[in-house]
Amino acid sequence: MFDKLPRHIAFIMDGNGRWAKKRGLPRIYGHTKGVETVEKVINFSKEFGIPFITLYAFSTENWKRPKEEVEFLMELLREYLKSNLERFKSEGIRISFVGRRDRIPKETLKWMEKTERETENCRDIKVFVAVDYGGRDEIIRAINKLLREGKKEIDETSFRNYLDFPPEVPEPDLLIRTAGERRISNFLLWHIAYTELYFTDTLWPDFGREDFIKALEDYAKRKRKFGGLDEEMDS
Repeated sequence: MFDKLPRHIAFIMDGNGRWAKKRGLPRIYGHTKGVETVEKVINFSKEFGIPFITLYAFSTENWKRPKEEVEFLMELLREYLKSNLERFKSEGIRISFVGRRDRIPKETLKWMEKTERETENCRDIKVFVAVDYGGRDEIIRAINKLLREGKKEIDETSFRNYLDFPPEVPEPDLLIRTAGERRISNFLLWHIAYTELYFTDTLWPDFGREDFIKALEDYAKRKRKFGGLDEEMDS
């Protein structure tokens, strides 16, 4: 169907609150509905043979939201992991988390770490979930690790060893943001230097297979030069 496909897609899952507001519902209903879209996107990615995806679930700035909403989001994550762990294992879905862990509630963190351990050998798709994650924060934490080790000089390749993602994971080829916003919001700042960006007005809970395919079609048309020349134009 496509001449080329991304190996790694990152998602900024925006619009849950607006989806609920449009229906006269509290914001938490939008977050619950958004979890269903997470399931769909994992399945779509498996269907098209995309081996890596990253989901922006909770940013370092999201702690500023009302306490009740933050508590609900942490509980929602915990219950989602508890309810789906066995399915992850049976369907070959490896789950890993990126971001800080020192501020995550104890019970939620316990299920995050349990899920990572028990899906470690799954191979069909690797899903990174960014929780208490910020691009600037990731870079600062990496620099602090370097300072603690007494490093005086480093290059880009070795710097990746200090970031949240394993160095063997390819950087995202495509970043999809839903709900009409046209910004990065402190997401994967180091990793998306040459990532293709795709923005859609569709709210995250409404993001379906057709939207996913449109993003892949758009990606397939792009020429990725990575700072070089377009061979067709310059031949």
